Amino acid sequence: MTDIPQTAPLIELDHATVIRGTASALDAVSLRIDLGQHTALLGANGCGKSTFIKLINRELYPLAREGQAPVRLMGQVRWRTQDLRAQLGVVTSDLTADLQSMPSLTVEDAVVTGFFASFALPIDLPVTAEHRTRATQALAQVGALDLAAREVGELSTGQMRRVLIARALVHRPKALLLDEPTAGLDLIAQRDFTGLMSQLAREGITLVLVTHHIEEIVPEIDRVVLLRAGTVLADGSRQAVLTDALLSQAYGGALKVRYDNGRYFASS
Repeated sequence: MTDIPQTAPLIELDHATVIRGTASALDAVSLRIDLGQHTALLGANGCGKSTFIKLINRELYPLAREGQAPVRLMGQVRWRTQDLRAQLGVVTSDLTADLQSMPSLTVEDAVVTGFFASFALPIDLPVTAEHRTRATQALAQVGALDLAAREVGELSTGQMRRVLIARALVHRPKALLLDEPTAGLDLIAQRDFTGLMSQLAREGITLVLVTHHIEEIVPEIDRVVLLRAGTVLADGSRQAVLTDALLSQAYGGALKVRYDNGRYFASS
C-alpha cells in the first residue's frame, strides 16, 4: 500500500487542461477538494463534468507541462487503482450495463467484483470470507442487503445505484465520487437516494457529487463549484452559488431558484 500524506487534498487540479477533439473540455481548471469537504460540481451538459470524472478515473489525461503536475489525488501524481479505491470510490452509471450483461451474476457477487476491478468473479484469484463479509456489510450500509441473492439483471435503476455504491464501499473509502446518481430514477427513488447520500455524509464519507440537477445537492453538501464551457464560473457556498443570476448564466437561459426545507430547486 502506498503511503498517502494525511494532509494532502483529496483532489487537486492545477490549471488542468483536457483537449477532446479540437476543443478544450477543461480549460486551465484549478480546483482543490479536501477530505471532509462535501462538494458538488454543477453545470449544464457539455460544461466539463464528464471530462472531470474521466480525468480522475485516468480515462483521459491533461496536457503535460513543466512544473506542478496538473492532477494530484491524495497528493500523488501516480497511483495504483487498488490504492486509489481505498481512498476514493467512483460511482458512475457506466458500470450498470457491464455488470447487468454478466449472466447469472448475483448482487453479492457483483459487489465482491469491486475488490478485483472486474465485472465477473476472477477464476485465478481466491474470493475470501473477508471479501464476502465486507460485501454483506456494504450492502447493509446502503439498505440493499435484501437484494444480495438476486441477479443484477433483474434490478431496477434505483436498486442498481445502491449496488454500485456498495461495490465502491467494500474498499471502505474515505470519499465517494458520484456521477449524476439520481439520473433515470423516479421521484420516490430520487428521494430515497438523496437520503442515502445524506446518511453516508453523516457517517463521515466525503461526497463529491457531479451533477446538473441542483435538487441532488443535499444539505450536507455546502460547497458548489459551478462549471461553464470547461471553466469554473463560481466556487463557494450553496447560498452564494445557487442564485438566479449564476445558474442562468451557467445554463444559458433564465432560471428561478427556490429554497425549501434545506434543498434548492430550479425552474425556467
